[in-house]
Amino acid sequence: MEYSHNDAELIRQPIGYWSWAAYKAVVDRTRAALAGIGTTQPQWWVLAQVARADTAKTRDEVSRLLRNYLDTGSETLESEIDSTITRGWITEDSEGVLTLTAEGRAFYDKAAALQDELWAERHAGVSDEEYLTTLKVLQRFIHNTGGRAWHQ
Repeated sequence: MEYSHNDAELIRQPIGYWSWAAYKAVVDRTRAALAGIGTTQPQWWVLAQVARADTAKTRDEVSRLLRNYLDTGSETLESEIDSTITRGWITEDSEGVLTLTAEGRAFYDKAAALQDELWAERHAGVSDEEYLTTLKVLQRFIHNTGGRAWHQ
């Protein structure tokens, strides 16, 4: 690939712009691919949380964990949880415990395979070492500017 600037010029490029451009490209690609199989990114997050849980999670637990993903917000996330229930992918009992249905498991598996393809696409030509360095540098920028990541 051809880079936008030579190395000396790249060092002077604004991280805010390039991190935003990377965010936009990755999120737009992910959302378009998920829409292509009939779901949204927040619905995928909900499915993944329920499907991968070691123990059953309640709506409140899933909502609390995911509401800050990409500034989704609690109202949007609650609506997306409702959509996964309406679509028959998840059930919710009277105590708010979410359970994956057989249909939900099949759809989760399909979406997970797509996410694996997207991961490979994004990481083409990027070593694990480069990726690790990138994440550490981004987290350092967050720390240095007094920002907070979703997990903090």
